[in-house]
Amino acid sequence: MTIRLRAHHLLCLLTFIGKGYTPAFTANYRRIVARLNAGEAAELVEGPDDICAPMLGEPGHHCRNASVRERDMQALADVAALLGRPLASGESFTLDPVRVAALRAAFAAGAIRTACQGCQWSGLCTDIAAGGFAGVRLCG
Repeated sequence: MTIRLRAHHLLCLLTFIGKGYTPAFTANYRRIVARLNAGEAAELVEGPDDICAPMLGEPGHHCRNASVRERDMQALADVAALLGRPLASGESFTLDPVRVAALRAAFAAGAIRTACQGCQWSGLCTDIAAGGFAGVRLCG
């Protein structure tokens, strides 16, 4: 199988330590990270993805909001610039150790954090990056 990921979740995965919106959301996120750690491929998608799935039944949840789509476009642009090539929906990839290390270095340096502006989790993610990504779940 392939894990469907929206672009800004590529950034969120870098600092995921097991916290989330609800217990169901967090449990699902842990399962997804375990699959990525096992080498399962991910596919870039537009809109809600496999991480969003537990929240989609909640009325008014932000997963479908225009502001989140904008966050995705910002993340996609930043990661594409880092990689030096365009990225698009439908593209598949694995989050191997080399790729994760490069993304984390750029994240810690602030080079791929445009999408993080205004996010309620940004402070936590900044602290995790400043702490050398201690306790994160994604190994790469």
